[in-house]
Amino acid sequence: MERRDKVNYYLDLADVVSKRGTCLRRLYGAVIVKNDEVISTGYVGAPRGRKNCSDLGICIRQKMNVPRGERYELCRSVHAEANAIISAERERMIGSSLYLSGREVGTGKYIANSSSCSMCKRMIINAGIETVYIRDDEEHYRVVKVRDWIEDDESLDGRFGY
Repeated sequence: MERRDKVNYYLDLADVVSKRGTCLRRLYGAVIVKNDEVISTGYVGAPRGRKNCSDLGICIRQKMNVPRGERYELCRSVHAEANAIISAERERMIGSSLYLSGREVGTGKYIANSSSCSMCKRMIINAGIETVYIRDDEEHYRVVKVRDWIEDDESLDGRFGY
């Protein structure tokens, strides 16, 4: 049996973490790793103590046909990246990597061209995370240097979505 490469191993962990998600549209899982040690994990879900969309059976963004990457202030959930960052000490995140995997709830397929939303990008930048690995399918992923998000600031030209 061939040994799984390390990036896909951590992306597999993120995929497993995503299964705890409670969003009715998309399930994301995030894993923060530094020096081959998992620092933190996070998945999409309502803030502690609040009802999840999966409990309520409704997603207001879905009901309003809001495109992905827009109007996150309407969302009940805390994103996977944010939950992972909230659960980790900043000192441990400086220089770390974040692994992100997402699937469509309706089909179970990996989310095409997924990325962190603009709010999560800002949190990732401030957390000191250096690299983000984003899963495209079972074997393929993209590597994003967080420095690129700093230099290509989408908030300056009003870009929507991701």
